[in-house]
Amino acid sequence: MAFCRNCGAQLPEGAVFCQNCGTPVRRAAEPAVQSAEWGERFIAWLIDFVIIAIFLSPTKYFWSWVGWPIFGSGPAFLRWIPFSDFADSIIYFLYWTLMEGVYGQSIGKMALKLRVTRLDGRPIDISVAAIQSLGKAFLLPIDCIIGWILYPNKKQRLFNYISGTTTVKIRS
Repeated sequence: MAFCRNCGAQLPEGAVFCQNCGTPVRRAAEPAVQSAEWGERFIAWLIDFVIIAIFLSPTKYFWSWVGWPIFGSGPAFLRWIPFSDFADSIIYFLYWTLMEGVYGQSIGKMALKLRVTRLDGRPIDISVAAIQSLGKAFLLPIDCIIGWILYPNKKQRLFNYISGTTTVKIRS
């Protein structure tokens, strides 16, 4: 079963063009996918981050007085962390899960012509997008550093590896 490299639609056997978007079907000599570079992925992430931060900025005042209890060591047995930080991470997680689970791309990836796919090139679904979005939304530094160390040639973050996904360039 083949899928269009541009839009992800299923291709009928022997198709020359995608029936959904009209992209020519790749020839056997062409590589199936080209991995996106770390710099491109960072810029896409930065675009998404700025867009959502602008969207969330009006809510910062409202959430600034709400705290989230956590237990910790030190002089205070129970401390409070700002709820807005936790709520922001949830918003980013939902954004990436929905955008990449439904469209295979976030707005930042659309701008840079990147797409999240399974390792075999098939489109991802919401459940796979949720797994790979966990790292971006809640554990980004750890997610990237472990990915850079363990999977440098595959260009995968840790949660890309766990979810069996990769970020690829869309050919035009």
